[in-house]
Amino acid sequence: MTDPEPHLDALIRHLGLVRDACIRLGKRLIAQGRPNLGRLLIARGFVHDASKFHGIEWEYLSKEKDVPAELRDLAIEHHRQTNDHHPEHWGGFAHMPQVCVAEMACDLYARSQEFGTDLRQWIRETGVPRYEIDLSSPQALWLGEFVEMLLGKPFEP
Repeated sequence: MTDPEPHLDALIRHLGLVRDACIRLGKRLIAQGRPNLGRLLIARGFVHDASKFHGIEWEYLSKEKDVPAELRDLAIEHHRQTNDHHPEHWGGFAHMPQVCVAEMACDLYARSQEFGTDLRQWIRETGVPRYEIDLSSPQALWLGEFVEMLLGKPFEP
C-alpha cells in the first residue's frame, strides 16, 4: 500500500489555494458592488473539489499511484461531472453561469501557482482551444475580468 500522505498534502494545498483565491476575488466583487456573486463565490471556495476525498476520485487521482489510464480517465470524468466549475459539466464553456466561471478562474489561478505557470498564457494557449472559448462570449469576458481581478497588472520594469 502506498503512503496517502503526499496525495493528501497536495489535495489540501490545492483546496487552500482555491479557497484563498475565492475569498480574494469574492471580496473584490463585493467591493465592486456585486455582493451576491462575491458571497456565493466565497462559500463555494469552502467546498471546492470536496469529491476528491471520496471513492473513485480518491482512489485513482493520486499521482503517487500507478493507475491504469482507463481508471484515471473515469475518475477525471466523474470529477468533471460532479463539480460544476468544469466546462464539461455544462456541455461546454459557453453554457457556464457566472459563479461557476468565477470558481473556475480561482481553480486555474491555484493550479498556476502550484505548477509555476503563467495563467494568462495558459488560458490563451491551452484553455481557449481546449474549452473552445469564443473570446466574444460573456463567459470569456467574465473569465478575463476575474483573472485580472486575481492577478492585477503585470509587472513592467
